[in-house]
Amino acid sequence: MRLPPLTNGRILDRYKRFLADVELEDGRRITAHCPNTGSMATCWEPGAPVQLSYSGNPRRKLSWTLERVDMGRGWVGVHTGRVNAVVAEAIDSGRIRSLSGYGHTATEPRFHVAGFPRSRLDLLLTQGPDRDALVEIKNATLLSGDLVRFPDAATERGRKHLQLLLEAVKQGRRGAVVFAVNRPEGRAFEPACDIDPEYCEILERVVQQGVEALAVRLRHTDTGIEVTGYRCHEVSV
Repeated sequence: MRLPPLTNGRILDRYKRFLADVELEDGRRITAHCPNTGSMATCWEPGAPVQLSYSGNPRRKLSWTLERVDMGRGWVGVHTGRVNAVVAEAIDSGRIRSLSGYGHTATEPRFHVAGFPRSRLDLLLTQGPDRDALVEIKNATLLSGDLVRFPDAATERGRKHLQLLLEAVKQGRRGAVVFAVNRPEGRAFEPACDIDPEYCEILERVVQQGVEALAVRLRHTDTGIEVTGYRCHEVSV
């Protein structure tokens, strides 16, 4: 996926979840939108290099958007809104083989289940060699030693998504959660059971009942983001 033009800077602070103060290369200090609902633990520190995109849309309160942060080993993708498009592109091009071969990919499909009003998942794959597949994508950026983990904070929304994927399986569809490892460090992915034990318990239970759990690595280039290689890895829980 190609990113919009990027501007370099250094992050000064991240606060109120969705705000980041940044000093641009030309010395200007701006407040940028930070499109990340997690804690962003291990993803920023004062003075770290960042890249931002700019929008001239007059309806926006903040023109700048924080895209990625360099914690010393390369770019960490903190714009969670980019990840779905990167993974969808990889599925369509066959890079995630266990989900390849579908002729149509719908984004943010509604999925109505009793007890879960107004529910959506990230992707619906149809016209394929297997059952239709509902896919939920998670941005994994928490670095712990040589592991990259998810979640970085307790996530009620993430638990709901796992339960929706299980309902999809019970209805005769495929349900898959894809953990997108969005930083260069770490030899493997692991669920962060110490941060959200209930999430891990639900993940283990739904996988035992047929939900597929996969982890893929994202790579940042000068102009975009892509899924690396042509392999994905099943997640052990």
